[in-house]
Amino acid sequence: MRGRLDGTFDRRTVRATTAVAAASALALVLAACGSGGGTKDNGGGAAKGGSTAPTVRLPQLKGQKLQVTAVWTGPERENFVKVLDEFEKRTGATVDFVPSGDDMAGFIGSKIAGGGPPDVAMLQQVGVLGEFAEKGWLKPIGGAAKAQLAKNYTKGWQDLGAHKGTAYGVYFKASNKSLVWYNARAFDTAGAKEPTTWRDFLKTAQTLSESGVEPVSVGGSDGWTLTDWFENVYLSQAGPEKYDRLAQHKIKWTDPSVKQALTTLGQLFGRKDLLAGGTSGALQTDFPTSVTQTFSGDTPKAAMVSSADFAAANIAQTKAKVGTDAKVFPFPAVGAKSPVVTGGDVAVALKDSKAAQALLTFLASTDAAKIWAQAGGFLSPNKALDQAAYADGVMREIAKALIAAGDDFRFDMSDQAPASFGGKPGQGEWKDLQDFLKNPEDVAGTQARLEKDAAKSFGR
Repeated sequence: MRGRLDGTFDRRTVRATTAVAAASALALVLAACGSGGGTKDNGGGAAKGGSTAPTVRLPQLKGQKLQVTAVWTGPERENFVKVLDEFEKRTGATVDFVPSGDDMAGFIGSKIAGGGPPDVAMLQQVGVLGEFAEKGWLKPIGGAAKAQLAKNYTKGWQDLGAHKGTAYGVYFKASNKSLVWYNARAFDTAGAKEPTTWRDFLKTAQTLSESGVEPVSVGGSDGWTLTDWFENVYLSQAGPEKYDRLAQHKIKWTDPSVKQALTTLGQLFGRKDLLAGGTSGALQTDFPTSVTQTFSGDTPKAAMVSSADFAAANIAQTKAKVGTDAKVFPFPAVGAKSPVVTGGDVAVALKDSKAAQALLTFLASTDAAKIWAQAGGFLSPNKALDQAAYADGVMREIAKALIAAGDDFRFDMSDQAPASFGGKPGQGEWKDLQDFLKNPEDVAGTQARLEKDAAKSFGR
């Protein structure tokens, strides 16, 4: 289907009646760990890590080589390599990690054309999985991996890794993209409180600005961060039904609901004094820097950054401690409820080999998830993972909220789209929203460009 979300869309996006249950669960647990000291390890540090007994048997693969690709760099790459190291230890295989860069679809396409695709790829977009499956590039997952999925994952996450009834992928890493991390010291100095609504969020930003710290860090040089901003505003304001329809391109980007969301987002993007480094600074800041500059030094360059849970890995590169110096609250409610937008990385096999299938089986187990959970900056959709494995109380509570939500969430909208619209640097939605950040008064022009690019990519 070339990434078009047709009749299989409702199943693949885990359509639920509302995202209220997920939002409520997240708000409750983050309220506990935001300001009230709820970040302490439950039961003390002795329980950290949970059981160490292996839960899955893997074949012996001595002498076999496996190439794996993902977009991850920096601490994320380092932590994923720890997972691969354990796989090597338990199987005897040799694993080579190759970074793909942000354009995963383009990277894989070039490797396939050259006759040397990696064995396993970690895809970030549902639409790309669909495209690859339609092209015949993906290999169905085997029985052992299916058994792990059945035991450890809800139907919703299993369906996200399938295409037209065939299981291809294992969602190893999930993300909650409806979070705002903040510098606790900057908030205390300004006398600011965690906002719960968009109006309060803007007021808090103004208060922080008046205290002498630039309020909001935006990683605008990475266009995907801007799609997250839009999706959170749109889901909360327009609601889940409209969100689903826009994700499918069943309503146009020229729809009044998009105008309303862009106008709302422009209330922040149009205030240079509320952005760290102003508009030009935001456009020149990449995602990792947008996080680290919020928590580095005695005088941080920003007080808040809207980012998924995986920002914890970047915070760990600073001296700030998650839960004490770096705290978090749910993305503020623009409409009636705070949004819950999720993303994830799905492991797929591009070669039909015993080693590739064994890695998918391992990634579907709690054994693999526990390794990265202990390292930090990681959230697993694996419902069987002992949550004592998480490195700190904040991540533990975010994980609890994700698991408690079950299948009641909305998946990242841009990740559902064809890669040419929602997943490539310098084009489609990424570029259109970067242009909007440059000129947030041009709402109509932004809508027109988004609709033109979406229609081209979706083929209608």
